[in-house]
Amino acid sequence: MSNTPPPPATASSTPILSIVWDGTEHAFVLSASIWLMTVGAIIIVALIGWRIFAGGFAFKNFEIDQADFGIGDQKFTFKPNMTDKQVAYAIWVELSTRKIGLPIDFENDVISEVYDSWFGFFTVTRELVKGIPAQKVRRDSTQKIIRLSIEVLNEGLRPHLTRWQARFRHWYDRELRRYDEENGEEILDPQLIQAKFPKFEELKADMERVNGALIKYRARMHNLVLKD
Repeated sequence: MSNTPPPPATASSTPILSIVWDGTEHAFVLSASIWLMTVGAIIIVALIGWRIFAGGFAFKNFEIDQADFGIGDQKFTFKPNMTDKQVAYAIWVELSTRKIGLPIDFENDVISEVYDSWFGFFTVTRELVKGIPAQKVRRDSTQKIIRLSIEVLNEGLRPHLTRWQARFRHWYDRELRRYDEENGEEILDPQLIQAKFPKFEELKADMERVNGALIKYRARMHNLVLKD
């Protein structure tokens, strides 16, 4: 009779993750070991804890006050989705790359060129809003972004352009021709010519008001893009 001792006990050979065909139920059965499930639970809890520590979950409520833009006194809160963020990003880029979203320097900027930038923004924003897929417009938050953008155009930009743009451009074009056609020694820069507009101070004050509101609008669109 052999005196060889029995082999030592070994760890369970049960696989960590397995897929077995159950002929009775005619279906695949997925099974995982307790060890794998425990590790997965720890990872999920760690991710949740990190996300809360970093600032919470994505798509928090976002508030916009129309009074900041001079287009009303309504405050509305919504939970933005990716469509809202994409629209806000496109608007922010337009405002950031045009004179419309930056402070006007009346000593160096030419008002007619600022008006060109404003009109270009009006056109681009209108096309951007029109380009939002109809099925995504159904969301309440997207409707609010669209309505805000339209109100900024119609109640923020349009009144100033309606009152001042044609009057100033007509006067300014005539003054440019007059200075170009005269043979006198006086040479004026466009900035000096525009400052001779009969209602320059009133025009300037209204442009600064609109410009300030649009700068705030640009900042809110930027914040919406970055908001988790």
